Amino acid sequence: QVQLVESGGGLVQAGGSLRLSCAASGRTNRNSAMGWFRQAPGKEREFVAGINWSGGSTYYADFVKGRFTISRDNAKDTVYLQMNSLKPEDTAVYYCAASKTIGIVVKTTRWEYDYWGQGTQVTVSS
Repeated sequence: QVQLVESGGGLVQAGGSLRLSCAASGRTNRNSAMGWFRQAPGKEREFVAGINWSGGSTYYADFVKGRFTISRDNAKDTVYLQMNSLKPEDTAVYYCAASKTIGIVVKTTRWEYDYWGQGTQVTVSS
């Protein structure tokens, strides 16, 4: 079993930045794909960004391209989401996810991920 713990969320003004971290523990697999999703009140959980096992391939939802950057440090079993130019519509609970299978390519759907963190709240004020 893999445990994922997110941190770094909080309240920020529009235009500001936050850096989310997701630390993995337990039976971690450094070959797994990792991803960030978010869920706003009353909405479905949606894909934000994903990264393959090596960090050499990333993919972003259109609404965060150019503003968010996903990265990973396999030596620390940690994945990051740098969020810049935040907008009020970015307000949501952000979840980290990891796949059980080898992540040669980036995974972009919820059903491709097997482990989930508890989430961290990001609130962007206007």
